[in-house]
Amino acid sequence: MISKIRKITVNIEETHIEIGQSISPATRKAVAVAVIENPFAGVYQDDLSILMDIGAELGALLGKKCVNALGITPAQAEGYGKSAMVGENGELEHAAAILHPKLGAPLRKEVDKGAALVPSSKKMGSPGQVLDIPLGHKDAAYVRSHFDGIEVRLNDAPRANEIMVAVAVTDSGRPLPRVGGLTSLDAKGIDGLR
Repeated sequence: MISKIRKITVNIEETHIEIGQSISPATRKAVAVAVIENPFAGVYQDDLSILMDIGAELGALLGKKCVNALGITPAQAEGYGKSAMVGENGELEHAAAILHPKLGAPLRKEVDKGAALVPSSKKMGSPGQVLDIPLGHKDAAYVRSHFDGIEVRLNDAPRANEIMVAVAVTDSGRPLPRVGGLTSLDAKGIDGLR
């Protein structure tokens, strides 16, 4: 392992009832979070390739943890997202280096395909602050039922010299979707859009 992981958490959210309506099967989202040491905390570094490699490592690790937590096969995953929060001695570019160049490909392997871009967000923060992870359909960005999000908060992370990295995977879209558009069943997943 390249990353120095202080802790990992995994949470599952299931919605069984929405506005008095029964949801069956329940909609489910899993989010896995790694709290890692920021190797560039407090210093400017031109070459962020170490963080990019950490991103690849965490994409696979956290994606697998989400799929396992949901108890599904990779092919049954329908949506995903990623996010990172950098502690006060870091910079937003550290989150970007983890999330963008290399995290996506290993995550896609864990969810079987993933033709669509992985929705993402990044922010600076401190312990206990909420980190929002945007969600979208893994194969077709135009599937509106999967435009969603999940949040996570850890009471002790990120500390000043840490980065909190989160990956989320879903086995469904929002409960009771009814804003039209392409459905998950009709998505082709060839171009990442439809």
